[in-house]
Amino acid sequence: MTHSFPPPAYSDEVRQALDTGKPVVALESTIITHGMPWPGNLEMAESVEAIIRDVGAVPATIAVLEGRLHIGLGPDALSELAQTSDALKVSRADLAFAIASGRTGATTVAATMIAAAQAGIQVFATGGIGGVHRGAEDSFDVSADLDELARTPVIVVCAGAKAILDIPKTLEVLETKGVPVVTVGSDTLPAFWSRDSGLRSPLRLDDPHSIVRFHHARHHVGTTGGMLIANPVPEAHEIPRAEMEVHIAKALAEAESRAIAGKEVTPFLLGHIFDITEGRSLATNIELVKHNARLAAEIACAFQGAGK
Repeated sequence: MTHSFPPPAYSDEVRQALDTGKPVVALESTIITHGMPWPGNLEMAESVEAIIRDVGAVPATIAVLEGRLHIGLGPDALSELAQTSDALKVSRADLAFAIASGRTGATTVAATMIAAAQAGIQVFATGGIGGVHRGAEDSFDVSADLDELARTPVIVVCAGAKAILDIPKTLEVLETKGVPVVTVGSDTLPAFWSRDSGLRSPLRLDDPHSIVRFHHARHHVGTTGGMLIANPVPEAHEIPRAEMEVHIAKALAEAESRAIAGKEVTPFLLGHIFDITEGRSLATNIELVKHNARLAAEIACAFQGAGK
């Protein structure tokens, strides 16, 4: 028995952009449903989309709505998603499950990369990627984002791996998988809320056109997979690494005491750190997402030779 499923739905804005060759930037939706409370999550999503449009590109927020993959959300759909309380957190393993079961699902980095690549979108902006969790030598908790970066040809702009992770091990895994890690304007790898992870960046480039040239050179020599662009949070909004490590240690201890595991770990840690920092971590998160969206739009425009 053969089953049929609806093709991806494109917003009018994204469909027109793809048809006319206008630059497009993919956006994940987990940050909306699992990263921030209503109505701040909608305000953040709208402001990020506005930044991308201001640079000259088109935003394509990606999500599964009632079993159908959507590439770009109109205002009503974006608002509805932001108020959804039971959305699945969808990665590579369960993207098809959300479609097959008619569920609403918010896409992680991995699932967003899959959808973006299928739609022909080359650039994706997020906050921070997943990676190797602290204690992974016992839990084997490693994000699917790393495998996706190795296999799917999308440029991912972020503020580094989430600082709650084991960043040195995450960097080692990315190197093993052949994923280029490029920090913009700095020799030091950022750590999400902090500009300095204490680790030297494997590669450095200083402008969008250099990133696009590197991308084309990778294709020229036949290398495959994605590229990670680490964009340090603006200095005015960062929380220094030494301070964040204290907060992270407290959050990790609390998660362990409550036996939090699997996909619940990251949302729990981010929420607990929000409480510890009295909201500063969320404010920084919002600023870094905006900063990444602007750079991603500039990169997308550089592909088209249409950057502002």
